[in-house]
Amino acid sequence: QVHLVESGGGLVQPGGSLRLSCAASGTIDSWYAMGWYRQAPGNQREMVARITPGGRARDGDSVKGRFTISRNTANNTVWLKMVSLKHEDTDVYYCTLDSREGRSWGKGTQVTVSS
Repeated sequence: QVHLVESGGGLVQPGGSLRLSCAASGTIDSWYAMGWYRQAPGNQREMVARITPGGRARDGDSVKGRFTISRNTANNTVWLKMVSLKHEDTDVYYCTLDSREGRSWGKGTQVTVSS
């Protein structure tokens, strides 16, 4: 079983920056991708960014050029650096890990962009 723990969320002003972290633990033989999704109440979950162990990254259209995903395969950790934050980036951000057992989800961390 995979356990994902997110951290780094909080309140930030528009134009500000935050860095989210996610640490994976448990039975992890290998993983295909780790990523970040976000969801506001009443909305569908949206893919923010994903990255493979080899470092191949893909960003969601709404965050291109502002968010950067990175990973450390030695300790199964992924980060999301967010800059130029906007009001519409306010969401709960969830960490994911894809493996042979399927997709695992963290419990999420709240990001609030407000002046």
